[in-house]
Amino acid sequence: MTHLLEVDKVGKTYAMGGILGSHRVRAVENVSFALEAGRPEIFTVIGESGSGKSTLARMILASVPPSDGAIRFEGQDVAAIKSRRDRLAFMKRVQPIFQNPFEAFNPLKKVDRYLFMTARRFNGVSRRDEVERQADEALRKVGLSLAEVKGRFPHELSGGQLQRIAIARALIPGPALIVADEPVSMVDASLRTSIVNLFMTLRDDLGVSIIYITHDLATAYYISDRIIIMQKGEVVEAGDARTVLADPQHPYSRELKAAVLSPDAAITGSALAETDAATLEPT
Repeated sequence: MTHLLEVDKVGKTYAMGGILGSHRVRAVENVSFALEAGRPEIFTVIGESGSGKSTLARMILASVPPSDGAIRFEGQDVAAIKSRRDRLAFMKRVQPIFQNPFEAFNPLKKVDRYLFMTARRFNGVSRRDEVERQADEALRKVGLSLAEVKGRFPHELSGGQLQRIAIARALIPGPALIVADEPVSMVDASLRTSIVNLFMTLRDDLGVSIIYITHDLATAYYISDRIIIMQKGEVVEAGDARTVLADPQHPYSRELKAAVLSPDAAITGSALAETDAATLEPT
């Protein structure tokens, strides 16, 4: 079996300083999973704030090194990526999407500049017409066009539009993997369905695997192929998304499931499915 991504017994410890002295905090503990090459999927990491899920995302993106264990992408140890050339090659294949689209773009810069810079940086194109063609092609994959966004500043666009532009920017290099850290938590509820539907389209039509980081069980149930549930840095449950969320075994998983149901709803897999179908009907 060839792995696209392999997370092998990964842990992360931070040294924290303060008035009363320094101490060490274990943010991630012994996390393992793998994504197969040639088998695109949406792999979801679920957990509340402080569960370690965003630290795990940063390690996969090679933003911070693991304290122990290893992360390998297409067989290469991510922590061993040092040179600018190797870094660019890795970033071309693994792209991030962050939580707040308004923080992803400088308010003083036009949004099309980010698309053009990405095409030049990762795809080596320099001709203006080719740069614009690649930007427009990526935007059309997320339901926009260059004509709609060209020359516009972030404040002239909605949060949903900005998040779609962020996704389009991530698509320009032609990645095999997208790491999306809470990508719908800062957009209106009415727009969340369209964005998570877009992730499924990227998986099914473009063959892109997505690591979806979230605290939202409703969207996780709707779009995920497999999940892990994290609590205080550890994986407490893992497996097929529908199976785990329909009948969670760990007490923490049960608490998360109960939190997305109304007080009058029976805590059953069918009730959760009905809740999701009502709130996340595909468009």
